[in-house]
Amino acid sequence: MGDRDSEQFPPVNAISSGLRGRCPRCGQGRLFNGYLSLPPSCTVCGLDYGFADSGDGPAVFVIMLVGFLVVGLALWVETSFGPPIWLHMVIWIPLAVVLCLALLRALKGVLINMQYANSAHEGEIDRG
Repeated sequence: MGDRDSEQFPPVNAISSGLRGRCPRCGQGRLFNGYLSLPPSCTVCGLDYGFADSGDGPAVFVIMLVGFLVVGLALWVETSFGPPIWLHMVIWIPLAVVLCLALLRALKGVLINMQYANSAHEGEIDRG
Protein backbone atom coordinates (compact mmCIF):
# COMPACT_ATOMS: atom_id res chain seq x y z
CA MET A 1 0.00 0.00 0.00
CA GLY A 2 1.48 3.33 -1.04
CA ASP A 3 1.76 6.53 0.99
CA ARG A 4 -0.95 8.22 -1.09
CA ASP A 5 -3.32 5.36 -0.28
CA SER A 6 -2.76 5.67 3.46
CA GLU A 7 -3.34 9.44 3.31
CA GLN A 8 -6.54 9.19 1.27
CA PHE A 9 -8.06 6.00 2.67
CA PRO A 10 -8.17 4.84 6.29
CA PRO A 11 -6.64 1.43 7.04
CA VAL A 12 -8.93 -1.49 6.25
CA ASN A 13 -8.91 -4.77 8.16
CA ALA A 14 -7.87 -7.26 5.48
CA ILE A 15 -9.60 -10.25 7.02
CA SER A 16 -12.99 -8.68 7.71
CA SER A 17 -13.13 -6.86 4.36
CA GLY A 18 -12.02 -10.05 2.58
CA LEU A 19 -14.69 -12.14 4.28
CA ARG A 20 -17.31 -9.55 3.28
CA GLY A 21 -15.97 -9.44 -0.31
CA ARG A 22 -15.02 -5.76 -0.18
CA CYS A 23 -12.25 -3.69 -1.74
CA PRO A 24 -8.90 -3.98 0.06
CA ARG A 25 -8.20 -0.23 -0.18
CA CYS A 26 -11.51 1.48 0.68
CA GLY A 27 -13.45 -1.41 2.26
CA GLN A 28 -16.61 -0.23 0.48
CA GLY A 29 -16.53 -1.37 -3.16
CA ARG A 30 -17.38 -4.91 -4.19
CA LEU A 31 -14.41 -7.20 -4.71
CA PHE A 32 -16.28 -9.75 -6.82
CA ASN A 33 -18.14 -9.26 -10.07
CA GLY A 34 -19.72 -12.71 -9.98
CA TYR A 35 -19.18 -15.66 -7.70
CA LEU A 36 -15.37 -15.69 -8.02
CA SER A 37 -14.56 -13.28 -10.85
CA LEU A 38 -13.08 -9.86 -10.18
CA PRO A 39 -14.09 -6.65 -11.92
CA PRO A 40 -11.30 -4.61 -13.52
CA SER A 41 -11.35 -2.05 -10.70
CA CYS A 42 -13.21 -0.92 -7.59
CA THR A 43 -16.35 1.07 -8.38
CA VAL A 44 -15.90 3.25 -5.28
CA CYS A 45 -12.18 4.14 -5.08
CA GLY A 46 -10.99 3.04 -8.53
CA LEU A 47 -8.31 0.60 -7.29
CA ASP A 48 -7.06 -1.48 -10.22
CA TYR A 49 -7.50 -5.16 -9.35
CA GLY A 50 -4.77 -6.17 -11.79
CA PHE A 51 -2.49 -7.01 -8.84
CA ALA A 52 -4.92 -9.60 -7.48
CA ASP A 53 -3.78 -13.15 -8.10
CA SER A 54 -4.78 -15.58 -5.40
CA GLY A 55 -3.85 -18.57 -7.55
CA ASP A 56 -4.77 -21.96 -6.10
CA GLY A 57 -4.35 -20.81 -2.49
CA PRO A 58 -8.04 -20.53 -1.62
CA ALA A 59 -8.84 -23.93 -3.12
CA VAL A 60 -6.01 -25.61 -1.20
CA PHE A 61 -7.11 -24.07 2.11
CA VAL A 62 -10.73 -25.06 1.47
CA ILE A 63 -9.77 -28.64 0.60
CA MET A 64 -7.69 -28.95 3.76
CA LEU A 65 -10.33 -27.43 6.06
CA VAL A 66 -13.37 -29.18 4.60
CA GLY A 67 -11.53 -32.47 4.15
CA PHE A 68 -10.43 -32.48 7.79
CA LEU A 69 -13.90 -31.59 9.03
CA VAL A 70 -15.93 -33.95 6.82
CA VAL A 71 -13.60 -36.94 7.15
CA GLY A 72 -13.40 -36.45 10.92
CA LEU A 73 -17.17 -36.25 11.25
CA ALA A 74 -17.69 -39.23 8.93
CA LEU A 75 -15.28 -41.34 10.96
CA TRP A 76 -16.96 -40.34 14.20
CA VAL A 77 -20.43 -41.17 12.81
CA GLU A 78 -19.18 -44.50 11.45
CA THR A 79 -17.61 -45.58 14.73
CA SER A 80 -20.48 -44.31 16.88
CA PHE A 81 -23.52 -45.35 14.86
CA GLY A 82 -22.39 -47.57 11.96
CA PRO A 83 -24.85 -46.31 9.32
CA PRO A 84 -25.00 -47.87 5.83
CA ILE A 85 -22.69 -46.47 3.14
CA TRP A 86 -25.56 -44.90 1.18
CA LEU A 87 -26.42 -42.77 4.22
CA HIS A 88 -22.81 -41.61 4.46
CA MET A 89 -22.96 -40.55 0.82
CA VAL A 90 -26.26 -38.72 1.30
CA ILE A 91 -24.88 -36.81 4.28
CA TRP A 92 -21.21 -36.12 3.52
CA ILE A 93 -21.12 -35.41 -0.22
CA PRO A 94 -23.68 -32.57 -0.11
CA LEU A 95 -22.12 -31.21 3.10
CA ALA A 96 -18.65 -31.16 1.50
CA VAL A 97 -19.94 -29.43 -1.64
CA VAL A 98 -21.86 -26.77 0.31
CA LEU A 99 -18.94 -26.07 2.65
CA CYS A 100 -16.49 -25.81 -0.26
CA LEU A 101 -18.70 -23.39 -2.15
CA ALA A 102 -19.35 -21.31 0.96
CA LEU A 103 -15.70 -21.04 1.98
CA LEU A 104 -14.08 -20.60 -1.44
CA ARG A 105 -15.31 -17.06 -2.07
CA ALA A 106 -14.57 -15.92 1.48
CA LEU A 107 -11.02 -17.30 1.46
CA LYS A 108 -10.30 -15.85 -1.98
CA GLY A 109 -11.42 -12.45 -0.69
CA VAL A 110 -9.21 -12.74 2.38
CA LEU A 111 -6.16 -13.78 0.35
CA ILE A 112 -6.58 -10.92 -2.13
CA ASN A 113 -7.04 -8.43 0.72
CA MET A 114 -3.96 -9.80 2.50
CA GLN A 115 -2.00 -9.60 -0.74
CA TYR A 116 -2.87 -5.90 -1.03
CA ALA A 117 -2.29 -5.13 2.66
CA ASN A 118 1.17 -6.71 2.61
CA SER A 119 2.15 -5.41 -0.85
CA ALA A 120 2.82 -9.00 -1.89
CA HIS A 121 3.74 -9.67 -5.48
CA GLU A 122 5.35 -12.38 -7.52
CA GLY A 123 9.00 -13.07 -6.70
CA GLU A 124 11.57 -11.42 -8.90
CA ILE A 125 15.26 -11.92 -9.42
CA ASP A 126 17.25 -8.68 -9.37
CA ARG A 127 19.87 -9.07 -12.09
CA GLY A 128 21.10 -5.45 -11.84
